[in-house]
Amino acid sequence: MRIGFVSTRFGGLDGVTLETEKLALILRRAGHEIFWFAGELGAGIEPGLEFPRAHFDTPENRDLERLCFGRVEAPPEVREQIADRAADIESALGRFVEEYAIELLFPQNCLAIPMQIPLGVGLTDFLASTGMAAVAHHHDFAWERKRFSPTAVPDILHRCFPPNLPEVRHLVINTPARAELAARRSLPSTVLPNIMDFAHPPDPGDAGLFRRHLEVGPTRLVLLQPTRIIPRKGIEHTIELAARLASRHPCVAITHPELDEGGRYLEDLRRLAESRQVDLRLAPVGEPGTPALADAYAAADLVCYPSRIEGFGNALLEAMYFRRPLMVNRYPVYTADIAPTGVRAVEIDGEVTSGTLAAVTDLLDDPGLVEEIVEHNYAVGRRHFSFEVAEEILLSLLGS
Repeated sequence: MRIGFVSTRFGGLDGVTLETEKLALILRRAGHEIFWFAGELGAGIEPGLEFPRAHFDTPENRDLERLCFGRVEAPPEVREQIADRAADIESALGRFVEEYAIELLFPQNCLAIPMQIPLGVGLTDFLASTGMAAVAHHHDFAWERKRFSPTAVPDILHRCFPPNLPEVRHLVINTPARAELAARRSLPSTVLPNIMDFAHPPDPGDAGLFRRHLEVGPTRLVLLQPTRIIPRKGIEHTIELAARLASRHPCVAITHPELDEGGRYLEDLRRLAESRQVDLRLAPVGEPGTPALADAYAAADLVCYPSRIEGFGNALLEAMYFRRPLMVNRYPVYTADIAPTGVRAVEIDGEVTSGTLAAVTDLLDDPGLVEEIVEHNYAVGRRHFSFEVAEEILLSLLGS
């Protein structure tokens, strides 16, 4: 089957791109052909159609978002702008489908979270008018993000995010989302968790390369925060842990750029780190001239994942895959879908406590315990979050 992935952007280290690339690999392995449509297609994301007007990070889309959210009324021309841009995107999707003889569209989060309203509208209209089959993969919904409420266009969100169309099947990435989608929209869905290729262990990363990139020595304690710099990632908890570990002279390393939601939060973190006398460093990975993500994990003494909310938890799975010990905040999806599988981690409930410090210290002082835990977590990942698990779900859905 010729399958077309659709989103506002494919490229970089965001969770949607990372997970979509894994699904593409699985589907190719099963004999399907993969094509791409987005406002931005990163290096190696091909063949496909890059249509810049579908990108979320443009001045016109930022202006539109400002007029649609945080208010209940918008100027009349806003709906005209949405309709005009949606028509352009619908036309581009038609060219994409025709040029590559697409048989199934596989939208990635662009029918769930309204970061690019015209894309959601244009795609919904295209699917409604053509009756084309689609599997809509939802990573985050609008109702899960405060920034999308209130809204001046509730009818558009209800119609398109996500749409209720007979030929569209729905995939979600966690069980709470499945329950919410059924309750809010009466739409059935299948849960497809985030995954890693646990059947094939990763190549060893180069810890020394990353530490040189970070400008720290080979014995310096590294607390790795492998996330974007956005408030819901809870990076202040990692800084607090580092402050409590002051006698060990830790360095907090953040690996991902700010991207779509950054800004004042980074400055807040820098001020907090300075006041707590914590060495906070930005060490981007995965871009030309920088170390690979695997190098960062190889250098980590502890991976910190203190998020308040996540659609699933890509960095958590990465820590399991790269066999690194982990501190995690008990965010809702973790407690619902991940902790019950038996993952072992230092857990916090919204704050770093003396108990947290004791548990982390025990890990840092006991390499044998670390080895036991990371091997256990790798086995859990292979049972519950592997490519093979995803392949069974995907092929069953496509076959039906």
